[in-house]
Amino acid sequence: MSASSNPSTQDILALMLQKDRFSQWLGLEIDDYAAGYCKLHYRITDVMLNGFDVVHGGVLFAAADSAFAFACNSHGILTVALDVSISFTKSARSGDLLTVEAREVHLGNKIGVYDIRTTNEQGELVALFKGTGYRTSKPVS
Repeated sequence: MSASSNPSTQDILALMLQKDRFSQWLGLEIDDYAAGYCKLHYRITDVMLNGFDVVHGGVLFAAADSAFAFACNSHGILTVALDVSISFTKSARSGDLLTVEAREVHLGNKIGVYDIRTTNEQGELVALFKGTGYRTSKPVS
């Protein structure tokens, strides 16, 4: 993909997934992808649990951070995290299927703001992640 081309969101997603070994390792599966939006899911496994047999907060953070990265880079402009935060609202256990949905709530020339919600199979909120991205002047490549 050259800098002068105008890649589609699907081209951008394919490029990012090809290079994103961490998201692959987490077992993230993309369900829907569009400009400023990403919906994915993954299943909690035993290796993702903490000492209390619930999902480790770092796993929830990492999955939400990946959805954030996919959504904020969907416009074809290399975007990096400027500020992120997460609130954990409900525990999840091994075998639970979690859905992560990232939505763009503001897109400016240099800054984008994203709301990323992780829910369980019952639709209950497990984690709420807010991400602010800085849009560089470089294309996603």
